[in-house]
Amino acid sequence: MQVYADNAATTKPSRTALDAMLPCFEQFYGNPSSLHHVGQAAAEVLLQARQDMADCLGCEAREIYFTSGGSEADNQALRSAAWAGARKGKKHIVSTAFEHHAVLHTLEQLKEEGFTVTLLDVHETGRITPEEVDAAIQPDTCLVSVMYANNEIGTIEPIAEIGAVCRKHGVPFHTDAVQAAGHVPIHVREQNIDMLSLSGHKFHGPRGVGALYVRKGIPLRSLICGGAQERGRRAGTENLPAIVGMAAALREACAALPEHTAYLTGLRDKLIEGLRTIPHSILNGERTRRLPGNVHFCFEGIEGESLLLLLDAKGICASSGSACTSGSLDPSHVLLAIGRPHEIAHGSLRLSLSAENTPEEIDYLIETIPQVVAYLRSMSPVWRDLQEGRRSYVIQ
Repeated sequence: MQVYADNAATTKPSRTALDAMLPCFEQFYGNPSSLHHVGQAAAEVLLQARQDMADCLGCEAREIYFTSGGSEADNQALRSAAWAGARKGKKHIVSTAFEHHAVLHTLEQLKEEGFTVTLLDVHETGRITPEEVDAAIQPDTCLVSVMYANNEIGTIEPIAEIGAVCRKHGVPFHTDAVQAAGHVPIHVREQNIDMLSLSGHKFHGPRGVGALYVRKGIPLRSLICGGAQERGRRAGTENLPAIVGMAAALREACAALPEHTAYLTGLRDKLIEGLRTIPHSILNGERTRRLPGNVHFCFEGIEGESLLLLLDAKGICASSGSACTSGSLDPSHVLLAIGRPHEIAHGSLRLSLSAENTPEEIDYLIETIPQVVAYLRSMSPVWRDLQEGRRSYVIQ
């Protein structure tokens, strides 16, 4: 059996997305900036895609800016807020210790440019509180950026409440919603969100396309110069097929959200209970306030890389953390942020499900993963030391 359980890394493009994209190659192939009728036909398709995205997020079409993906959207949001803040003498930013590297690495660059950054602790569950955000805001704070849902452990943050705190202080609030869009309900107005990043390939759209929502009145600075596209905020001819595919995928995901949430939550909870039977294992993240398809465990006494390779040999596609850092030998910064020791963080496994996964596949995961963990432990000198009492277990 083959089981694809790495949907947090990327999803299979849906038939709806692919069907929406094809006419953009064959019929609406013009440049949306061209004045002739072929170009204007493409411009109308682009406008409709922008409106579809806005309808899904609860905003106006002119507040949607298309990008190459979530990383670019994060960079543009943070750098725009930093630029606007610096003009007012405000150079302090609040974020969290387990953001995606698209946020954390941009913050590191901004620190080198004279900004100060407060990274909030996320505690063992990976959840921060509005009160902690409130206490961290200073008179010179120019931005608060808190991810909607963590890309590794799946914990969902209290976004509306954090947004309300920021609104009270008059501080712009950005959320990286790359893992949340299409998977949980989002309404930027009701949730007090000023800027929101998303990426098409996380909800069965194509790769290489994303979007940034920016509330009307929030300054936005271009990262890419050379053209007037995206109302002068992002130069370059729009990738119309990808944009249309993303909009179609998001529209489809939002329409099916109640049904898919119920289905995936059932699969997720069954998988969690099945893997909890493995001795000296621990679930990472909130037990219930997590993404419907996210399951993340640490297993003591093994290495995550070996686990992934053996699971792959048995037809199971999974990950040990973020796909963006899969080439690194360092333990996950997310797991370190929630207090997992290095030796435990190395033995992690992320299983991220989609509505295409079946109950039979969950049964196969529950059957196979404990067998592979036991096999790896049988060869591990660390596990032998734990078993013979020369080391103490960290996970009881």
